Amino acid sequence: MITGINHLTLAVHDLNESTAFYRDMLGCKIHAAWDKGAYLSAGRLWLCLTLDPKTRTSPLPEYTHIAFNVRSEDFQTLSNKITDSGAHIWKNNTSEGNSLYFLDPNGHKLEIHTTTLEERIASCKQAPYSDMLFFDESHTSN
Repeated sequence: MITGINHLTLAVHDLNESTAFYRDMLGCKIHAAWDKGAYLSAGRLWLCLTLDPKTRTSPLPEYTHIAFNVRSEDFQTLSNKITDSGAHIWKNNTSEGNSLYFLDPNGHKLEIHTTTLEERIASCKQAPYSDMLFFDESHTSN
């Protein structure tokens, strides 16, 4: 049975630029670095950056993205820092809570977000998406 996400690996075309972005812009903690990679953490998330010549050169057209937690009281400061850096904003926020959708230097779609899953479900119960169903704890697979 899966108990969580162990780590997330992102392919990058420039390791120094990417490490600086995740460390200096987003505040990830760096733990190790070598000529082809770096280990960082974002809260409890283990993030690996790996140098890969096949790294994309533009964002994928799909909605897939990585959302990082940020405290409500820190959202505006971090949002301003990201926006002021010139990071490309790829989507405007239309959900409850504060969100900023932006690209990293490799075209990975990222988001900083302030609300939790529980808050999202509560909001959706007030205004459900089309054909939305809700499940309780008894709906798990064995």
